[in-house]
Amino acid sequence: MEEPFVHKIIKQGKIIESKMYLSKKGFIEKSEPLKKSDLDKAISAFPIKHYSNPYNETLFSERVGEKKENFSILEMDEFSVFIGDIYQVGEATIQVSQPGIVTREEVENGYRTGWYFRVINEGTIQPESDLILQERPYSQFSIAACSEIMYINRDDLWAADELFQCEALGLTWRKALRKRLRGY
Repeated sequence: MEEPFVHKIIKQGKIIESKMYLSKKGFIEKSEPLKKSDLDKAISAFPIKHYSNPYNETLFSERVGEKKENFSILEMDEFSVFIGDIYQVGEATIQVSQPGIVTREEVENGYRTGWYFRVINEGTIQPESDLILQERPYSQFSIAACSEIMYINRDDLWAADELFQCEALGLTWRKALRKRLRGY
């Protein structure tokens, strides 16, 4: 397998062609103070291979950014990315925090959710940069496995509790799992 790779960087619908500084806020464009749960979603990522739908006439390279992602990624997907994974990209360090926001239909159609990163260390990044895996602390929680626990196997409280205990999981997901575990 090739090294994971940030193919395109997209900010506010525009493809970034040069270096940019990645702060803790990532691509969040809010003027009001940020909450911790916002920082868990500083960068949205989506695998570029999901755009290669044979039923769509548009070339996948022209569709990049349709899911409003910030990173269009090559050589990664929801089965090879895990909660808590820490990557070096350029001078910045980022960590996978939670699956992306999708409809139930998208989850049932192959777990094509994408995922979010939080920024651990700020730094300069640029398109066509390698994502170098530094650490994988939770190898049991792929993005696909998390989506299965959250959306498909909703009655499996043991799995929900295991995922809730994952300290790297984003706050939004932890709150949703806590409600489920408490019977709400």
